[in-house]
Amino acid sequence: MSQPPYSVQQVADLLGLHVKTVRAYVRDGRLKAVRIGKQYRIPREELDAFAGRPVAPPATETAGRHRRAEASCVVRVEAISRKAMDRLSTLLMASTIGRGPDEERLRVETIYDEERAELKIILIGSPDDTAELLRLVGVMTKEENQ
Repeated sequence: MSQPPYSVQQVADLLGLHVKTVRAYVRDGRLKAVRIGKQYRIPREELDAFAGRPVAPPATETAGRHRRAEASCVVRVEAISRKAMDRLSTLLMASTIGRGPDEERLRVETIYDEERAELKIILIGSPDDTAELLRLVGVMTKEENQ
């Protein structure tokens, strides 16, 4: 577990500087800090980097990251009525609702051109989720043609 961040007073005491000097370094951007309310907090890593102490590199380049794949696609549906477009759009949007916080992001955008009777659907999400939505689009457009 990492050490809690330092206050400006603690940093001033550690470095033998005046509190106003430390605040000036923070405001100038020379010392990175987080503002919480009216006070600054300086993480230990930032203080070490500022003071010229070696900062331990992360264990690996991907430390703290999780492998994730994202797919995006645009689907164009021609000769679709307003009613069918509404039904398809509602189905796709409903499939994105109720996702848990642990689930991958899933985004659906629809654009309908009434003059051309053309619907464009933009899907962005995990490959599995995107494939499932593409399957739904395929099923719904086949039903319209039958």
